[in-house]
Amino acid sequence: MKRYFYFLVSFCFLLLWSSCRKDFNFTPSDGNLRFSKDTVYLDTVFSNIGSSTYTLKVFNTSDENISIPKIKLRNGLNSNYRLNVDGMTGDLQLSGKEFSNVELLAKDSMYIFIETTIDIQSLVTNETQFLYTDAIEFGTMNVQKVELVTLVKDAVFIYPQQITTPDGATVIETLSFDVDGDGTYDETNIQGRFLNDNELTFTNEKPYVIYGYAAVDEGKILAIEAGARVHFHANSGLLVTNNASIHANGDVSLDSELMENEIIFEGDRLESGFAEFPGQWQTIWLFNGSTNNKFNHTTIKNSTVGILVDGNQDDSSKLEITNTQIYNSSNFGVLGRATSISAENLVINKSGQSSFASTFGGNYNVVHSTIANYWTNSFRQFPALLLNNFSVDLDQNFIPNALISANFTNCIIYGNDNPELLLDPIPDAGFDFKFKNCLVYFNDPNNNFSGPYYNFEDLNFYENMLFNTSPEFLDPQQNKLQIPLNSPAASTGTPIGGLNTDITGAPRSSPSDLGAYNATDFEN
Repeated sequence: MKRYFYFLVSFCFLLLWSSCRKDFNFTPSDGNLRFSKDTVYLDTVFSNIGSSTYTLKVFNTSDENISIPKIKLRNGLNSNYRLNVDGMTGDLQLSGKEFSNVELLAKDSMYIFIETTIDIQSLVTNETQFLYTDAIEFGTMNVQKVELVTLVKDAVFIYPQQITTPDGATVIETLSFDVDGDGTYDETNIQGRFLNDNELTFTNEKPYVIYGYAAVDEGKILAIEAGARVHFHANSGLLVTNNASIHANGDVSLDSELMENEIIFEGDRLESGFAEFPGQWQTIWLFNGSTNNKFNHTTIKNSTVGILVDGNQDDSSKLEITNTQIYNSSNFGVLGRATSISAENLVINKSGQSSFASTFGGNYNVVHSTIANYWTNSFRQFPALLLNNFSVDLDQNFIPNALISANFTNCIIYGNDNPELLLDPIPDAGFDFKFKNCLVYFNDPNNNFSGPYYNFEDLNFYENMLFNTSPEFLDPQQNKLQIPLNSPAASTGTPIGGLNTDITGAPRSSPSDLGAYNATDFEN
């Protein structure tokens, strides 16, 4: 009897619940959908390289559950866009292009995810960029549309070959070159290939997109013309080998925003969200033995290490940097190891470690440069400027090598950490440096840094210095490191250097201003 009672109660409960439940009835959409955007811009993509994923939100503002009879791309199967509607991939034969009877509850919303991969050669000939458009159409009667727009750029693609091994495996081509200077080529695990002779001039006609390392072979010169744009895929870079050179010879740009004559090295993600994102590619590596390397009116941004310079500390032509900007390096802006660097009108900012690191000794001469570090992504271990005279091997043994000279004149060394200068010598090697007419952020109230090298009264090491006085940069977080007319760094320089202009090409005054920029009236 009790069992029968429980059954009766359960049956009555189910009957009551079913009589109160509203069925999910759907009526055809009448064209009253609302969208988060009326046009989706997929930024700029290179030909044959997939875009990021973009989103469109669709709202049902009515009190009725609706069924959208059709969501489709206007160009149908010929469209270069792909859609995913709330996790659905689309009708079987039209996957990513068309969706039937898509249900949307009252006052609810759904996401549409949009991607594209476009071959510019299939769209237009004799053009280096092309505006590709399409639309997402909603419904069959009262059709609503959301436009899709993508700027597609053609490019010169440089990439290593895929090689099939005797056992049938596929591997990526790696570089073989004289690594240790003994005159014989060594196998490496660096994925990449050497540039052909007809690739040794980068022009400004099309962007260059590099996968892996593009290498300059022994005795060759890579010439990069003013206005060229070089883009690197993840884990990619340039490598200059023994007795080879790179000449990146940009020019002054009339438009400081467009930088039309500047040579620019950056990643291959052109979306706005990647514009200032560090660590997108690896480095420009000037290997031991390379020589006569030059960068002028060049911008290097968003790398792991902007320029990595190895060896040849007695070669005064190893690297000459003029009128160059290096930003957003996840590790170092410039990393020198037992090498020789000459720099004038150099600007570095926002580096995950040091902006300029002179390590393992060598020779360095830096004039009228702004070495700043306003890294904000996370904690950083090193200051804007690091000098040392040693390396550390795999067994954690110190290997000494003399810092023969490190001269910094008319420079600004500043940032958002303290101190922004670290002198880190070991006693087994020479350590010779000189700062003259520089503004440096070094505040040490607890005397954590001591010894003769931190005696700022010693004229052998320091002369006409300014400490801990803000240069009053325009906006260092946005890499705007110009100084105002009333900056403490204005009109405090000494005559020096081979250039008579600042980084913008403006004549230097006398006495000159510190750093790479002439002092400016920000209000005009």
